Amino acid sequence: MGTRSSSFCKASGVVWKINGIAVVRPIAMHSKARCALYPRSADVKRFPVPDEKVKWDVPFPEYDPVDYTAESVKCGPIWADVDFREFDAAQPKWNSLDGKVNRNSYDGKYEIGDKNPYGRTGLKGRGLLGRWGPNHAADPMLQGEWKRVGGEKVKGADGKYILQFIAVQRADTKEWALPGGMVDPGEHVNQTLKREFGEEAMNSLEASAEDKKKIEKTIANFFSGGKKVYKGYVDDPRNTDNSWMETVAFNFS
Repeated sequence: MGTRSSSFCKASGVVWKINGIAVVRPIAMHSKARCALYPRSADVKRFPVPDEKVKWDVPFPEYDPVDYTAESVKCGPIWADVDFREFDAAQPKWNSLDGKVNRNSYDGKYEIGDKNPYGRTGLKGRGLLGRWGPNHAADPMLQGEWKRVGGEKVKGADGKYILQFIAVQRADTKEWALPGGMVDPGEHVNQTLKREFGEEAMNSLEASAEDKKKIEKTIANFFSGGKKVYKGYVDDPRNTDNSWMETVAFNFS
């Protein structure tokens, strides 16, 4: 899962800070958030948005994004907002703490309406996301050892040494991602990191009561430290003009 931040991220690239060293990775603006076929849908296609028309300040009079919110979101699960456009409900309290739901963006104040702060996506509504505006997640980077064969560090195709870390494969896109997840309302990011890592990487949901205690103890010890390396926007295939992913990433080694 790619990420962006108000303090680390610029439109031209992502900056990760690991052990005080800034590592810049160039990115294409809204590369994943403009995928032609929306994830977990059979025929929901985005309105095509060329690279030069992503930014809102670039005129695009013919722009007519598809309006789509998945049925799994419309049915009103606890993690999703009510669609204030269809029901007689108050609009969310934008750019603020709305009850226990944090609607502040890590990238500063955002414009109300169909204005994903990083530009057009070709689709409005919430798609698979529960919240209007920012949907906050937390991602742990669990850094392991250098890959070795016969005691010698191994280099990849780019000539650089391979650093091993823990990742999970997403069910929707089959891409590899950090074992993180959504921050529940009122939940601290550290709680999210522990809970999601236990569920996604250690299968805690199917563990016995005794094994759960061991898992919780192991995770608590491991997650006692960690450095925040990124905080901001995420170029996610679920993003829409109205709803988008943001994350806080921590490095544990």
